[in-house]
Amino acid sequence: MTNKKISLIFLLLFLSIIITGCINEQTENSDQINVDEEKYEYSDTIPTGTDTIYQFSVIDALLEGVYDGEMNCGELKTRGDFGLGTFDNLNGEMLELEGVIYQVRADGNVCEINDSETSPFAVVTFFENDIEKNLDKKMTGQQVAAHIEELLPSRNIMYAIKINGEFEYMKTRSVAAQEKPYPRLIEVTEDQSVFEFNDTKGTIVGYWMPEYIEGINVPGYHLHFITEDRTGGGHVLDYTLTSGTIEIDRSDRFYLELPENENYLSKGFSADTEDELEEAEN
Repeated sequence: MTNKKISLIFLLLFLSIIITGCINEQTENSDQINVDEEKYEYSDTIPTGTDTIYQFSVIDALLEGVYDGEMNCGELKTRGDFGLGTFDNLNGEMLELEGVIYQVRADGNVCEINDSETSPFAVVTFFENDIEKNLDKKMTGQQVAAHIEELLPSRNIMYAIKINGEFEYMKTRSVAAQEKPYPRLIEVTEDQSVFEFNDTKGTIVGYWMPEYIEGINVPGYHLHFITEDRTGGGHVLDYTLTSGTIEIDRSDRFYLELPENENYLSKGFSADTEDELEEAEN
């Protein structure tokens, strides 16, 4: 065998070793990448904490008559200590304040709710005050709403709103539990119970949401009220504030969890519910 042939054989063997080493190194690196990617595998853990709004179901489902309770109130408290919603079968108005969930029934009575009760729609957060403003003059609900919007740093994020104060007048509503086949929300509110309070103290709990939230939540304001002695309240229809304090909690994170019950899954939601929502809310 000539020296040239021997040299060629050694060269081919050397190249084979290098190529094999590169392949093995790439394989090891590939395995390492796969291992690293596992650290970022999607988790079902629901984010909680300040600046995060948690919502169960969507407002269009409520408009369509999806009233089956699925989220229990004990679990809801782990998502937030402040918020609003309703209960199984649309049985009254929900308000959560300082970690206690209250039910305002259609007869006007208010009670604390145990953890086993369920909700078809709720919106909660862990309230942490970012903006505070004292009001020392009489203002209508429309004037307060306009004043709050002047305080908002942006109209493109979400805000939890709390108003503690003295009210010259407060008008609220609640609805009775419904039976299947459930009517649409707009039909239910035609027979709503309306309550009026004069010279009362209490707290408004709710949210201001941007326009792009339409179909998911209520654009603008959605507010519930409870009296200081926890004996009355409901969904806010109108009010006049004598004096009080506005607290605003800005939120840049929003988590939506959807129901899994058959009533929700089988529904076809309307494309345009803006007018229907406004009528049901007001």
